Amino acid sequence: MGKHRLVLEDDFREDFLILAIHCGVEPYKMAFHLNKYLQLRLKRRRTDLEFSKNGLEIQFPMFEFEDITNYTVYNLVANTCKSATASITASGGLFESNVSEEYITTHLIPEYKKVDYFLKIISENTQTSTKKILSEMNKMKPVISSYFIDSEHIKSKNNLIFN
Repeated sequence: MGKHRLVLEDDFREDFLILAIHCGVEPYKMAFHLNKYLQLRLKRRRTDLEFSKNGLEIQFPMFEFEDITNYTVYNLVANTCKSATASITASGGLFESNVSEEYITTHLIPEYKKVDYFLKIISENTQTSTKKILSEMNKMKPVISSYFIDSEHIKSKNNLIFN
């Protein structure tokens, strides 16, 4: 009797473009500037992108715009999240205890720790002008630099699947 081998292939591929953005402003300001310069209508999602890692609940702010006429979805997500952890240590006395807070910085895509935001573009329209988007983003005052990232080089690209 022959052996039967089943091969599980990765069919969960999602074609998308990723723009890395270096910028020192808050997420809502970045969404405002993208809306202003790129004529988008990014809005904050009701639920942020949430992960649980080492007992910490990590939330990354996320903005989304679905352009129905061009069959394109834009997602702006922050790459860093600062979480506070508290630890209580007893000093041996009845009413004495020391409380210390420690802030832990977590990255959505650890390979790109210096990137502040990612703009994910999912488009079924082949005429989406990505060069125009990139040139307009680099003209924005708060943006230090922005560039494309090949999604095949991202090791943790499963973190970029939001739906």
